[in-house]
Amino acid sequence: MTADRLRLHFNENTAGCSPAVIEALRTLTACDIASYPDYEDVTAKVAAWLGVAGAQVLLTNGLDEGLYAIAQHGVRRGPGSDARFIQTDPTFEMFEEFARIVGAGLVRIDPEPDFGFPLERVLAAITAHTRVIYLVDPNNPTGRPLPAGAAESIASAAPQAIVLVDEAYADFAGRTLIGQVFERCPNLVVGRTFAKGHGLAGLRVGALVGHTATVAALRRMIPPFNVNVAAIRALDAALTDDTYLHWYVAQAVESRRAIAAFCERRGLTYWPSAGNFVLVRVGDRASGITRDLAARGIDVRDKSAAPGCAGCLRLTAGVIAHTEQLITALEDILASRTN
Repeated sequence: MTADRLRLHFNENTAGCSPAVIEALRTLTACDIASYPDYEDVTAKVAAWLGVAGAQVLLTNGLDEGLYAIAQHGVRRGPGSDARFIQTDPTFEMFEEFARIVGAGLVRIDPEPDFGFPLERVLAAITAHTRVIYLVDPNNPTGRPLPAGAAESIASAAPQAIVLVDEAYADFAGRTLIGQVFERCPNLVVGRTFAKGHGLAGLRVGALVGHTATVAALRRMIPPFNVNVAAIRALDAALTDDTYLHWYVAQAVESRRAIAAFCERRGLTYWPSAGNFVLVRVGDRASGITRDLAARGIDVRDKSAAPGCAGCLRLTAGVIAHTEQLITALEDILASRTN
């Protein structure tokens, strides 16, 4: 958050990072900043936090760098002109952007009614040219969870491809695929970020987690010293403060409930979310409500252009006090628009 704006459009941590992170950043010396960082200790700490071996973790400059590495790896496994990537709509916009950058063809699977996951259509879209399949759990922008077993079924059906499961919002969902799945599905990779629950978005640090051999191959797609020393120091501190993470997750969960209750009072369609956001359909008022909220210093995301999301706003669910401020503003705006 800034002094004059409530940022509820990027699914950021609306409370900011842990105080432990600020204290850790204050310990940086001139020599620390002048030296290339060492990743061994913090990688081991991330691996222990996730319950895997250190060789299964690749730290990235934000999860976006990891997604780009997967796209690069995908086209290197076959002629770029023949490589095909698959995504299920609506989804995170950067998947399409990275497919474009590396020159891969993108197969887009249209949304099911009520945003159910189109497992059979994904399986039917897989061909010998499929190199990357993008999945998100819980999905952005709908908040819908990936059905149990879906990622494993897709990975088994496409052994020539990397199946990326973007778990950016796993802290709020309370579940993860990380565990024994990598032995069964060595082509399945989980993406994690420390931007959301831990509040490190401005420092840009994420991770790819997978089978040791797969992570080793992806490491060759990324330059050395890709994560800066401030991000490394901050991540190390953030992982020591689970109390802060649990507090913020509880705030977000309560905020999701408050947004849902508001929608039910107002008769608005919304989708129960496992993330730190809720997708709400307000109809043809979406752009106007977005502008009205912005005029009050509250930024939300109009998702009307996304497949299946006409008339929808995505509202970040963070600190309860911020959500109450949002709901008060929405109540006032909706009342003024019906008078």
